[in-house]
Amino acid sequence: DDDEEAEADAEGGDTNEDAAGYDTSPMEGNVEEGEIGVAEFQEILQEKMEQLDMDEKFASRYLNAGFSGGEKKQNEVLQAAILEPSLAVLDEIDSGLDIDRLQDVSNGINALRDEQGAGILQITHYQRILDYVEPDHVHVMLDGQI
Repeated sequence: DDDEEAEADAEGGDTNEDAAGYDTSPMEGNVEEGEIGVAEFQEILQEKMEQLDMDEKFASRYLNAGFSGGEKKQNEVLQAAILEPSLAVLDEIDSGLDIDRLQDVSNGINALRDEQGAGILQITHYQRILDYVEPDHVHVMLDGQI
């Protein structure tokens, strides 16, 4: 073993243990410790995408690479679903969305609220998202006053 390590070091490489770059396999993880493995993450991702009614093709694309503005917004809702926050602040999540993507994003927001129990603070300049996401309370800011 010492000869292998010396040879690997001489070649600028690592030993087999070091080459992996992990203390344990990336396919394994302990949820109770806050870490999950790749396989478990893939299961969670699939579950959340189904919950948000997202096309599974999203999972095979690089993060936001070639995404439209609406797809980026929908991906933000997916990220929130995966993180499972108790409170999500969505700042102008509806900005620049066409009607179809607005409905997709709204469905995701409703799933966050209804299926995951997340509180949602939604900041918007437009009424139209409120046709799809029914708020519990509405506060209007006008001239700096609520």
